[in-house]
Amino acid sequence: MMLMRLMMFLAVVMSLAAPARADDISAAGRGVVRVVTIASAEGEIVGFGHGSGFAIAPNRIVTNAHVVELAARYPANVVIGIVPSEGAKSYRGKLIAYDAQRDLALIEFGGAPLPPLTVYPGPVSDGAPVVALGYPGNVDLATAQSSADYIRPLSPVRSQGGYAGRRAISGVDVLLHTASIARGNSGGPLLDECGRVVGVNSAITRAEEGDSSFGFAVADTELAAFLRAAKQPYATTGVGCVSVEQRLKQDEQDAARRAEDDARAARDAEARTAAAREAAADQAQADLAVVRENFIGAATLMLVLGSLGISAAGLAAPGAQRRGQRRALMALGAVLMLGGIGVFFARPQGAPALRPASLAQAAAPLPAPAPTGKMLCRIDSARSRINTSSPGDVTIDWGKDGCMNTRTQYVENGSRWERILVPSQEQTVSVLEYVPTERRYSERRYLLGARAMEQARRLRASVTIKACSADEATRQKLSQQQAAIRSALPPQPDEWLVYACAPAP
Repeated sequence: MMLMRLMMFLAVVMSLAAPARADDISAAGRGVVRVVTIASAEGEIVGFGHGSGFAIAPNRIVTNAHVVELAARYPANVVIGIVPSEGAKSYRGKLIAYDAQRDLALIEFGGAPLPPLTVYPGPVSDGAPVVALGYPGNVDLATAQSSADYIRPLSPVRSQGGYAGRRAISGVDVLLHTASIARGNSGGPLLDECGRVVGVNSAITRAEEGDSSFGFAVADTELAAFLRAAKQPYATTGVGCVSVEQRLKQDEQDAARRAEDDARAARDAEARTAAAREAAADQAQADLAVVRENFIGAATLMLVLGSLGISAAGLAAPGAQRRGQRRALMALGAVLMLGGIGVFFARPQGAPALRPASLAQAAAPLPAPAPTGKMLCRIDSARSRINTSSPGDVTIDWGKDGCMNTRTQYVENGSRWERILVPSQEQTVSVLEYVPTERRYSERRYLLGARAMEQARRLRASVTIKACSADEATRQKLSQQQAAIRSALPPQPDEWLVYACAPAP
């Protein structure tokens, strides 16, 4: 009966959290939770504690071992509560792995899945910015009005500092940092600027007589060893952190370079065309001169032969028998001379005509890429912002009229074809794009909060086109439905993956 009362207490419907800022840290914050422990004895609540934690899988939480120590020692008398940063419910947790040496624990809970955080194995540079997320107790003491405030979903508190080095405490590697943490932050993630986990906050130094305070976080290597021992898969990425602003600036510079390259290629093509035209004109002029000389030579030869024929007729001996021969020679000579005059005046005049075939061959463009068929696409890191993903090769089958993989209809947007995917469980909306002329495939990923995902799913419900269609009106309707979903997305994605594609072997 007492456990039922405790569970009803944990499941009280609370008000929704305020929407978080659209950045990497806020996206990571959606997977951060408050971990509450409630101890009871003989039907009465005798102890209450809380710390922080984060999702390493949709229904599994990492926290410090000391946060749930009582639950490990007295499992029959201590209830673990998981309070997400969003939504309206809290959930009961179950301790499934515990390592007092490393000060780490793994909790499983039922209910709505959370977006897991990604672990970054480093290295972290000295002085690099780091961010702590969690629920510091001193903030709770200043703001909580009742015990119910400790199980109300709220966005975690963030504090920023710098990485101050690596140390070992009792044989366990820890990260030293200057991000402000307090009791209650225990078990919460220490993040890099891109929102990847580099450590698990666990302790602070004592600040006596004005000494600076430092925080300790269990290192990523210890976290990885703990998760391997617990046989818990987790997401990891070794790609360095690149901010949205940096990537957008790089994209602008790349676009400018590509535009310059295109302009240079156009100038080169124009120069080749001009050179080909000039060469063709010179060749045509030379060919025309040869033809003119041939005409003049033929006319001269005909005039000479005609003159010789007439002269031979005049020199022929008189007599009746020779008279017919003289007339024939005179006629032949006259014909040759008239023909020679005709040939001379018939010689080609004016400018020569250019040969289009030669020009087309000199300035012929490169063959266009194959528009359809199976493509093997590999990640282009220089044009991507890889933050929390570990992308591999992607195989696509591009068909006519925007049919992807023979089943998914894309809609045309200029030279691009797009499709928006809104999953039922994940907290991510993806905008998929393929540019056939460039053989470029991409995925823009938006890591949305609970409210934004609910809105996107409501809009997705209106999309009734589930298969490819050659009907233009059907594709236009799909385009309008996708435009409604797009209007609900932030201006910039959190992550975008760009792939270069080539015909599959």
